[in-house]
Amino acid sequence: MTSELEQPVADQAPLIERVTDYDRAHLVTYLRLLDAARDGADWREAARQVLARDPDHPASRACWESHMRRAEWMTHTGYKHLASLRDL
Repeated sequence: MTSELEQPVADQAPLIERVTDYDRAHLVTYLRLLDAARDGADWREAARQVLARDPDHPASRACWESHMRRAEWMTHTGYKHLASLRDL
């Protein structure tokens, strides 16, 4: 069984306005990205440590930006979807 910390990270986070299986599998990833941003970590450090991406690779910045946007969406909107699913 793969833990949440071992889930492979896609090149781009989901773009749809609902919580996906990918989001559920990467909740810890999103939290770690938000923590890194709060702590003032450089995007390169977060890409390396949280997303397991080489920050020198051209696509790494886009991957980090995509996942940061999704983490922020989860904080402001996505959590409501999770809460409503819990009530079912």
